[in-house]
Amino acid sequence: MAGPASAQTGTPSDNVPTASVPSDKATPPTAAAPPDDGNWVMPAKNYASTRYSEQDQINATNVHDLQVAFTFSTGIDRGHEAAPLVVGGTMYIVTPFPNRLFALDLTKPGAPVKWSFDPKPAASAQGVACCDYVNRGAAFADGRLFFNTLDSQTIAVEAETGHELWRTQLGDINKGETMTMAPLVVKGKVLVGNSGGEFGVRGWLTALDAATGKIAWKAYSTGPDADVLIGPDYQPFYDKERSTNLGMSSWPPDAWTIGGGTVWGWISYDPELNLIYHGTANPGPWNPEQRPGDNKWTGGIFARNPDTGQARWFYQVVPHDLYDHDAVNELLLLDLPVNGTLRKTVVRPERNGYVYVLDRATGEVLSADPYAAINSSAGVDLKTGELTMVEAKAPKMGKVVRDICPTAPGSKDWNPSAFSPRTGLIYIPHMNLCMDWQSAEANYIAGTPYIGAEVRMFAGPGGNRGELSAWDPLKRAKAWSVKEDLPLWSGALATAGDLLFYGTMEGWFKALDARTGEELWRFKAGSGIIGQPIAYRGPDGREYIAVLSGVGGWAGAVVVGDLDPRDSSAASGWANAVADLKQKTTKGGMLYVFALPQRR
Repeated sequence: MAGPASAQTGTPSDNVPTASVPSDKATPPTAAAPPDDGNWVMPAKNYASTRYSEQDQINATNVHDLQVAFTFSTGIDRGHEAAPLVVGGTMYIVTPFPNRLFALDLTKPGAPVKWSFDPKPAASAQGVACCDYVNRGAAFADGRLFFNTLDSQTIAVEAETGHELWRTQLGDINKGETMTMAPLVVKGKVLVGNSGGEFGVRGWLTALDAATGKIAWKAYSTGPDADVLIGPDYQPFYDKERSTNLGMSSWPPDAWTIGGGTVWGWISYDPELNLIYHGTANPGPWNPEQRPGDNKWTGGIFARNPDTGQARWFYQVVPHDLYDHDAVNELLLLDLPVNGTLRKTVVRPERNGYVYVLDRATGEVLSADPYAAINSSAGVDLKTGELTMVEAKAPKMGKVVRDICPTAPGSKDWNPSAFSPRTGLIYIPHMNLCMDWQSAEANYIAGTPYIGAEVRMFAGPGGNRGELSAWDPLKRAKAWSVKEDLPLWSGALATAGDLLFYGTMEGWFKALDARTGEELWRFKAGSGIIGQPIAYRGPDGREYIAVLSGVGGWAGAVVVGDLDPRDSSAASGWANAVADLKQKTTKGGMLYVFALPQRR
């Protein structure tokens, strides 16, 4: 049953501030997306996670002149998923394992290395990294850089010198815990979470004191309410999220102790509501018949008070997740006109193929519309928030269930979208893949894979494996899209020059007209691009575009892991979807920075 009656009528809840809509425009809240100062201090650009730059020197009329300004080799050839950071005259890069941190001096020709920091993580962490040795970036705040290592350490260094200030060990690689996410710094706390759901770990989000590295609070994704930080402030919109200790009772006895729900994705923050928003990943094991119940609090979205970690609301996107659809994707904070009133919303393109719009104060689902091919579910009931599953596509022991869309990594995995307030569009880099699934019994042994499924992925309807879609959140539909041969695994960048940048797995870095989707420029990098592009204003006042090249991650494991593409089950089924990737790109690890030619 739904909570307040407003969920059934579609009108705003009584306790949600609303206002007359002055226009038909979607905008990020100013407190979460302040004016651009030319820097790029967190991977998402701002707390609203827009990944939008107000730099406009490079635009649709001159982008064809874009050329390489400088490059930098990281010396590592695993998957490069990080976003570079730029603060003043320095650029910072975190590499995949061994997670070296480089500071490049942008005030000098060629941006030489200013300093580098080697955290020396435990080599054995590589053995429990499910999906390559990736790292998604660092965060800058108050003269310090914060980043995570694969062996589950969070480290703070002085941004000017690279001097280590503190490091905190948070996870145990012997249990299969790793850390791949980028931290977020909110009100003097460094927010970090763990990876390892495929190893039967127990997920958590931890807040560290930015000055000392000491744990301020820790919120688990499974278990009793006291561990999940569910207390008097918890006010979920839907009745299905209410009751005591659902993190235990919605699982078989003690299964929650090895139930996954890791927090390895993105976090956003609304300073006005003083709430952070984060997702929780898949329950373990993949085989759903071994874990009857809703398996809370996995596969959903939490809103929490950053000061205490106490939960405000939760919405479970995929109760009793059938397909490894981690709910960890980016969360865009947008103020949207809905039915004549302006709503404070959080927008997320989910792995299950729907663009969700939720009220960010209450967790009410305002809309959920498909942006990709889906046959495993039949939509979201806005009265109850429930996802309607298609029984014929549900995994069953002893049976191969064929042609399930979307696939295990979803219509879109971790790689983040961008939003332009100029066009009002959300730019979604995603995939068009389906799969065959066969469940098997999984046995838990600490530090070893705990999956219980064999998957074979392949191209979805139309034969293209990737797509870049421009989504109109007001019309709740695609404005335009561009089909790609290979799955898209890079992030997107939107700029005030009305440009959209993204990379492909074969190594093309592209600029499109953000209003029409017309391709205006492309550059061939030495390796596939799965990194997050950024834009910044250099010390010379010019606009620059930067991206890391280096194929890998789960999607590129066939290349970086030297896997046999003839084995359709390799990389948990990815090899079958990208069997031709080795013919289209090679390993690499290179930063590319682009600019317009200098006038003379």
